[in-house]
Amino acid sequence: MTVGTEWLIEASGCDAEALRDVARLRGVFARAIRELDLRVLGEQHWHKFPGEGGATGLAMLTESHLACHTYPEFRVATFNLYCCRERPVWPWAERLGEMLGATSVSVRSVSRETGAAPGAQAASGGDA
Repeated sequence: MTVGTEWLIEASGCDAEALRDVARLRGVFARAIRELDLRVLGEQHWHKFPGEGGATGLAMLTESHLACHTYPEFRVATFNLYCCRERPVWPWAERLGEMLGATSVSVRSVSRETGAAPGAQAASGGDA
């Protein structure tokens, strides 16, 4: 039984200044959230590292989460989107090229599955 899909995205060749700009990164989140019809729970959390450092962002979603980490010194941004409901494939390469200047984008998707039959209760770890 599939319980969700996780997308792992690596964008390279990005504009280093864009990877330090939390407002631009928030724009990437806003566009993905809007175009994929995702629902944010509470406030997004962002941290800008000092000096020439990058940023880290997290949005908790009713569908699960959207996160990013940027590395301006390497011109790399990584994103992780996990959804427990079916979603169309988002055009990560096109959007990150347009919004962050990415010249190469790798997208991997992982289907998260459980061996439990529908309606069956799965055992959890720990002491019984």
